[in-house]
Amino acid sequence: MNGTRAVVVKPDAGVVPFAADNLTEAIRVHVRQAIVQIANEELSAFLGADSYARTPGRRGYRNGTKTRTLGTSWGPAEFSMPRARVFEGARCVEWRSTLIPRYARRAKEVDAALLGMYFGGVNTRKVRRVMRPLLRESALSKSSISRLVVRLKDFFEGWQNRDLSGEDIRYVYLDATYVALRCAGRSGKLPVMAAVGVRSTGEKVLLNLRVMGSESAAAWESFVVDLAERGLKRPQLAITDGNKGLALVLERLWPGMPRQRCTVHKLWNLQSHVPPRLHDEVSADFRAIVYAEDLGTARAAYAAFVRKWRRQHESVARSLEEAGDDLLTFMAFPKEQWKSLRTTNIIERLNGAFKQRIKTQGVFPNESSVLIMLFGIVASGMIRLRKIEGFETMGQTSANIQALAAV
Repeated sequence: MNGTRAVVVKPDAGVVPFAADNLTEAIRVHVRQAIVQIANEELSAFLGADSYARTPGRRGYRNGTKTRTLGTSWGPAEFSMPRARVFEGARCVEWRSTLIPRYARRAKEVDAALLGMYFGGVNTRKVRRVMRPLLRESALSKSSISRLVVRLKDFFEGWQNRDLSGEDIRYVYLDATYVALRCAGRSGKLPVMAAVGVRSTGEKVLLNLRVMGSESAAAWESFVVDLAERGLKRPQLAITDGNKGLALVLERLWPGMPRQRCTVHKLWNLQSHVPPRLHDEVSADFRAIVYAEDLGTARAAYAAFVRKWRRQHESVARSLEEAGDDLLTFMAFPKEQWKSLRTTNIIERLNGAFKQRIKTQGVFPNESSVLIMLFGIVASGMIRLRKIEGFETMGQTSANIQALAAV
């Protein structure tokens, strides 16, 4: 343009891909400075005095610095870690930072990236090779990933038994996905039950994961009762598939609690009753119900569906009627939330990521291994649980759910 010619700069044959450029080096300098500043501020707060300050009640004295290297997202950051001798009764001991632990070799964000790749299906050898340009001379031994997984396992066990009484959960999604694992010396597919809650702020949170022997009523009862025993209060709504055992468990534990049947699961069930050539027609009639603008329109579409398919294919009509009132429960809640409440897509997305990861894993050796893997996908940030759509209306009072009884 403007009479100028584009100049194409060919890379030097001797340049290594991902080599540090000027911008990266500049950022690394700022990272070093930030780490030093954080460490010095932490130490001053602990001592109760800044450098060279003479104040009564100080808890110790600075004692020079020590060169440290910490792996970060911008490569290794070498910095001067402040040291101090602090009073502990009649003794003086070495001060230890809580923000930058004594033996830490990498920043937490690098650890999160390592775990993310591992749980994403990259084996340990490939993780080391992929991270080498980033970490450069930072230590990354063969056992680094294993140690991180052990740390995650300890955290998972604490998470699995944590107190839930402080959680303000309004909605709960319950579903299961099947994975292949070894049990008593034989491999087979067992369900991993999952619960995702929605807080009063609209934030989603993973509440529990557990491998069970089946999706029987007894298995679901054990899973759900565990949540209640750890303090989970009665939610305003449960979103589930059509598992009858789960429905019975929820009614026994929280009598009268509204339940929403996943409309996607129900559509799949309806289509299973007809040949493929009728799938689109069944889908169109069903969408007229669940995507109606209001409850009255949905009821009319529901009645029309039953009349039409009772004449053409009675089992389809019976399948819709089996869902009963639970198919339209979401319409008793603010309209802005309908998209999030009419299906179990929130938890299905988790299950989809689980299955994607499992493709590279094969058969898991035990229950612990599969749970750590699945939990790690969430803990490492590979899946982000965002707020539900319409979270701004979470504080509104839901409409009269009993009005759906006439459906």
